[in-house]
Amino acid sequence: QVQLVESGGGLVQAGGSLRLSCAASGRTFSRYVMGWFRQAPGKEREFVAAMPRSGDITYYADSVKGRFTSSRDNAKNTVYLQMNSLKPEDTAVYYCAAAKAGGYSITEDGYDYWGQGTQVTVSS
Repeated sequence: QVQLVESGGGLVQAGGSLRLSCAASGRTFSRYVMGWFRQAPGKEREFVAAMPRSGDITYYADSVKGRFTSSRDNAKNTVYLQMNSLKPEDTAVYYCAAAKAGGYSITEDGYDYWGQGTQVTVSS
């Protein structure tokens, strides 16, 4: 089992940047596929990014492609989400998630463990 703790959220003006971190417990972090999701008020949770175990490639939702960059540091049991050129529509609670099996997934049911989320608010 793995526990995930996100940090780095906050309030930022449109066009600004934030870097989210997700620290994972356990010694088998490198075996997990990692993902980022977000949920805006009144909306369903949606996929943001997914990283296979190797971390050599990342898959992004079209809405964030070119603005967000996700990476993982298996030595530090941490994944990051660098968010640039933020827009008000990026306002949401951001979650990291871990999957025990599979290559990667863009759906919630592909993940076994979830963090508590961190709020990102982008003002116009």
